[in-house]
Amino acid sequence: MAIENISAVDLQLIVPNLHRRYSGVTATNRMVAPRLAKMFRAAWLGPDAPEGITAIGVADLLKLWRRHEPLVWHARRNNEMIAGVVLRSLGWPLKLVFTSAAQRHHTWITRWLIGRMDAIIATSDISASFLKREAIVIPHGVDTDRYCPPADRAAAFAQTGLPGRYGIGCFGRVRAQKGSDVFVDAMCALLPRYPDFTGVMVGAITPEQQGFANDLKKRIGAAGLQSRIVITGELAIEEVQRWYQRLTIYAFTSRNEGFGLTLIEAMSVGAALVASRAGAAEFVVEDGVTGVLTPPGDVDALVRALEPLMRDPASAAAMGERGRARVVEKFSLDAEASRIAEVYRGLV
Repeated sequence: MAIENISAVDLQLIVPNLHRRYSGVTATNRMVAPRLAKMFRAAWLGPDAPEGITAIGVADLLKLWRRHEPLVWHARRNNEMIAGVVLRSLGWPLKLVFTSAAQRHHTWITRWLIGRMDAIIATSDISASFLKREAIVIPHGVDTDRYCPPADRAAAFAQTGLPGRYGIGCFGRVRAQKGSDVFVDAMCALLPRYPDFTGVMVGAITPEQQGFANDLKKRIGAAGLQSRIVITGELAIEEVQRWYQRLTIYAFTSRNEGFGLTLIEAMSVGAALVASRAGAAEFVVEDGVTGVLTPPGDVDALVRALEPLMRDPASAAAMGERGRARVVEKFSLDAEASRIAEVYRGLV
C-alpha cells in the first residue's frame, strides 16, 4: 500500500524500522504500530511491516518534503534517530520521538542524538536512569488476546508429539546473552528427575552463534536428552505463539536485556515464570506471586526455582493464572499504545 492511500497532508506518524534483521526491537514495534495506526494516520517505513498500518518507501517519503503540518517520527534505534535529525535539517517538518529500552551508559553519539529528540520514552525506570534527560516511562505491552491461555494446555502440548506431559520453554536467539546455556544446564540437571517434562528452545541460531549452539547440543547429547531438549530454530511468529501456549513453565534466563518482551508474552499465556533479574523482570514480576526471580547466569538458583514448579504442576498453573492477570492489568498493548498516543498529541 503506497502513500496515495493516505494523503501526504493528512499523514501524522511515521514508524521507521531501518534494520534488515528481525529483532526484539522489530517485534515490539510491529505489535504496537497497528494500534497506533487506529488513532493516527500512520505509515511504516522499512521491512517487516505488520498488517494494520500502511507501508511506504523512500519515494513516498520524498513527497513529504517541506509540507507544513508537523509529523511524528518515532525512532527506536540510533540509525533511525540519525535519519530523523538529517531529514528535519533538510526541511521535513518532523517531531522526533525516541524509545529507549537499554540499561547501560550510552555512547557519546547516542547521547548527542537523544539531545536532539523532542520527546523521550523509556521502557522502565532503570532505562530512564541512563538517559541523562527527562523521559516518560511507558513499559512494553503485549496483545493479551493473541497471547492468551489455550483452551486445554495438556492437549496443546500433546499435539507436539514430544515426550512427557508438560513443556518448559526458553525463547529468544540462541546465545550467551540470552542465557541459553544456563537453561540447557538446568534442564540437564532437572529433566532426568522429572520425566513428565520436555524442554523447548525457540529462537534463531545465527551463523556467528553456530559454535555456541553446537556446544549446547554436545551437552544435551552427553546427558542423553536429545529427545527431551528440543531446539526448534527460528519460527514464524504465529508458530511461536502456539509454542507459548504449549508451555506450563517459562524460564527467562537472560544475562542482560533492554526490556525482555518474552517475560510478558509468557505471563500472558498463563505459563508460570522463573526469571533472571535482567531487563524489566524486577519491574514486571512480583517475586513469589506472579513469578520467581533469580540471579542472572546462576544455574543452581534456576534449578532451585524451577524444581518446586516441576514437582507440583498445579502450583505452576496457579502462578500462571496470577501472572496472566497482572499482564492484563498492567502490561496490555492497548495501555502502551494509549500512553504513547498521549506523547504524540503533546507534540502535534
